[in-house]
Amino acid sequence: MEKQLNALLADLVVEYHKLQNFHWYVKGSDFFTAHAKLEEFYNYINEAIDEVGELILMVNEKPLASLKDYLAVSAIKEADLDYKNSKDVWVEVRQVKEAAEAKNLDVVGIQMDDYIKEFTKSIWMINQVL
Repeated sequence: MEKQLNALLADLVVEYHKLQNFHWYVKGSDFFTAHAKLEEFYNYINEAIDEVGELILMVNEKPLASLKDYLAVSAIKEADLDYKNSKDVWVEVRQVKEAAEAKNLDVVGIQMDDYIKEFTKSIWMINQVL
């Protein structure tokens, strides 16, 4: 469980920085809308980072806590032309939920349900403008 939760934590940290990067550099006629929405997304991810870190501690494990470790573990890479799709975080959340249920870690499963709901809504919203 520690390895899976730390992988999720690392992905969230990298995703946070990617969203902030996009927020800073967004341009175009929909700048104000996109700029505000990206800020909303990265603020949500920032809260999730804290929740997952605390969740790892609650199940008596140790969360990663350095940028070096996050980058080494994350399947999501820093923003460039060849990066993992952010939807993959959603898939990882589902995998953590399944592993938590197998170990009867209800507190982890419940938190993953909340992320699944929020990520599903965010993906739907993004797809509406693509």
